[in-house]
Amino acid sequence: MSDTRSLPVPDGLEGDRLDSAIARMFGLSRTRAAELIGDGGVLLDGAEAGKSDRVQAGAWLEVTLPPPPTAPVPRPEAVPGMRIVYEDADIIVVDKPIGVVAHPTVGWTGPSVLEGLLASGVRLATSGAAERQGIVHRLDANTTGLMVVAKSETAYSVLKRAFKERTVDKRYHTLVQGHPDPLRGTVDAPIDRHPAGDGRWAVVAGGRESVTHYDTQEAFRAASLLEIKLETGRTHQIRVHMSALRHPCVGDMLYGADPTLAERLGVRRQWLHAVRLGFDHPTERRPVEFSSPYPADLAAAVEKLREE
Repeated sequence: MSDTRSLPVPDGLEGDRLDSAIARMFGLSRTRAAELIGDGGVLLDGAEAGKSDRVQAGAWLEVTLPPPPTAPVPRPEAVPGMRIVYEDADIIVVDKPIGVVAHPTVGWTGPSVLEGLLASGVRLATSGAAERQGIVHRLDANTTGLMVVAKSETAYSVLKRAFKERTVDKRYHTLVQGHPDPLRGTVDAPIDRHPAGDGRWAVVAGGRESVTHYDTQEAFRAASLLEIKLETGRTHQIRVHMSALRHPCVGDMLYGADPTLAERLGVRRQWLHAVRLGFDHPTERRPVEFSSPYPADLAAAVEKLREE
C-alpha cells in the first residue's frame, strides 16, 4: 500500500531543487526522488513541478511513497572463510571475510554473517526484525574484521544499548593515501546521503553527528597506516571522513582513491579492517576484548610499502 505524506518545506531548504528537498525531507536518494517526481507522485502547493524547480520555505509538499520493498528472508548458507573468534551462551564474535554483509538486504544476493551462523546451527536472539536477528552492528561488505552477534535476548538488548551509548571500543586499521597532518587528530563532521543520490555518503551540513579519531601508526612514501577509533557508527563513516581529509582509504575508488596505487599494491577493495572490539560482556559484566590479524591481501599491501 502506498503512503502519501504532506509536509511544509522547512526554512533550511529554502531555494533547494525539488528533488534535493524531497530526498532530504523523506530520507530518499535524489535519484529516487527524481523518479517519484517524473511518475507524478509529487505535488508542490497542489501542482506538479519539475525536479530542478526551486522550493520556497513553507511551500506544501505532497509526496506519494510506494510501499517499501519486502525484506529478504534469511536462509542458512555457509560462508567460506568466516572464523568464529569466541562463543558462549550469550554472544558470538566472528571475523568477517571480504564480500560478506552483516545480514540480508534488498538487492544483495551474496552471503551474510547471519545466514552463515544459521548454517552452522547457531541459535541467535530473535529480537528485532527477522532479517536482522541477533545483529547489533554492521560492517561494509568489503570491510573485513570483527563483529559481535547476540545469541540471547538479554545480550541483544544490552549490546544494542551499549552501541547506542558509545561504550563499545571499536578499533579499525586503514591504509590511506598520503600523510594526514596532523598525524593524530579527530574528524567531527556530520554525515548524510550524498546530494548526488548515487549511493555515496558525504559530509553534509545538517547531517547526523559523526566523530572519528585517527592516529598514524606507520608512514610510507605513498601512504599511511592509521588506527581509527569511532565514537559514532554511521554508514561508510571512516571512508567518508578519510576522503573529506583528502586522504581516502587505499583502494576506495567510490570515495576518490587513486586506482594506480591500489593496482600497484594489489588492493581490490578499500583497505579497511576491524582489528579490535572491546565491550562489557552483556550478562557477566566483565570486560572482554578481541583482535583480528590482517587478511592476506591487506597484509601483502603493507609489506610492499615497507619494501619500497
